[in-house]
Order: sequence, then structure tokens, then C-alpha cells
Amino acid sequence: MAVVEEIIRVEADGTLSFGNYELKEKTKVLDFEVEGRLYKAKTFFEVTKLKRDGALVYESLPGTAVHNFKVTDSGVSFQVEGEESSQITLELEPEAEYKYIVNDVTVGNIKSTISGKVSFSVDCEREPQVVQLKRIK
Repeated sequence: MAVVEEIIRVEADGTLSFGNYELKEKTKVLDFEVEGRLYKAKTFFEVTKLKRDGALVYESLPGTAVHNFKVTDSGVSFQVEGEESSQITLELEPEAEYKYIVNDVTVGNIKSTISGKVSFSVDCEREPQVVQLKRIK
């Protein structure tokens, strides 16, 4: 895997890839349209953030590169890499419970807040990690 040089792009399978943790200065892409929705990506070594129609979708501290990001009714999946362990915040369904899986290993369950936010850490020191949050019915 590698950083996303163009900051945000749509992959052939319709998923999103975004983020460049190697940048020393904050770089933004505004009004990136996908299926009628506007995305804003901001990234550099300190933070990577993705918003859709003004609402938070993804944030990592420090910055990361995210590949094949996909949100469905049943959860979210993506690959993430960076230079060190990252704290990731996603905005999903409010007060829902998710099974947190990294590289096909179940780490545990996470419950979203009343506003739908979930936070977790991923050790992604230049080795891409496959992250899934599967909604528990």
C-alpha cells in the first residue's frame, strides 16, 4: 500500500481511498463529489480527516492513509496504514454496538455514542491493517 497522492480518490470498486501521512503541511481537497455527496479530505502527518456533506466520517491522530473505505448498513471496512499507532474516530449509527475486527481477529465490541461516534486505536506502523466494524443486530 502507499499514501494517496491525490488526497482522495474513488477506486474501481466504488470505495474511497484518502490520506497522506507523509505530508509536512496540511493539504485539503474540498467539494469532491461522489454520487451526489460532497466530501472534504484534510491530511498531513498530524491528522487525516474525511467529512461528507459537512459531517465527520473519519478522523485519525496522527495522520494515516486509508484504502477501500466502505460504509454500509451493516458496518464499515477499510485498510489503514501510518507511521505509528493511530487513534481513529468514526461517525456511525447512534447508540449501536459493533464487533471490532483487525486482520480477521476479533478485538472486542464497541458501542457508539448518542451522536454515533466510535473511537479505537490501530497499530499501523507502515504495515497496512484491515479494519472492520460489523454492526451487531
